[in-house]
Amino acid sequence: MEQGSAPRPERVPPRIVPDLPEISAEQQSSASTIYSRFRTTLSQRRTGLSEHRTDLSEFRTDLSEHRTELGMRRTGMAIQRTRMAADRTMMAEVRTSLSMIGFGFTIYQTFRSLADADMLNGGNAPRNFGLSLILLGMLILLGGIWRHIQFANELRSRRADLTAEGLIHGESRYPVSVSLIVAIGLFTVGLMAALNILFGLTLFG
Repeated sequence: MEQGSAPRPERVPPRIVPDLPEISAEQQSSASTIYSRFRTTLSQRRTGLSEHRTDLSEFRTDLSEHRTELGMRRTGMAIQRTRMAADRTMMAEVRTSLSMIGFGFTIYQTFRSLADADMLNGGNAPRNFGLSLILLGMLILLGGIWRHIQFANELRSRRADLTAEGLIHGESRYPVSVSLIVAIGLFTVGLMAALNILFGLTLFG
């Protein structure tokens, strides 16, 4: 039995259907009474079985409503899990972009420090390579942000439609995507690093 549903009606113990009474010659005058009592007994038995079937039908209806309620809640939770999966995908793209932006800026800064100390003269190759890594990381991040926003809007709209149709519960709040905020912040940092390389700005001190 599902938790929270009505208790299941007890089983009706099996009973043997009485045989048709035999009427002797001495009972001919009261035969109609005997048969009437027999029919009454069968009718009472049928009534009891009918009431039991009604109880079972009500139990099945209550159980079906309970399962429908559970299904609605599971569907609502599945939407939340889908949103969390989208956040994990966004965080994976943030990690990839962070690595590329960090490597690109580190390469640029390292070779620039060596060039300022007259220890290395590599031309513009380190600068171009570092800038390429930063721009590629920003491109990955920009695509991830666009896809995440598009998917979140579609999921939010679908959740609103299902809630309006009464197919799911929309009681829980739709969470704010922290990973999206982090991605936008990282994109800003990458942009500052690119401007630092392109125009020599001292945005990071």
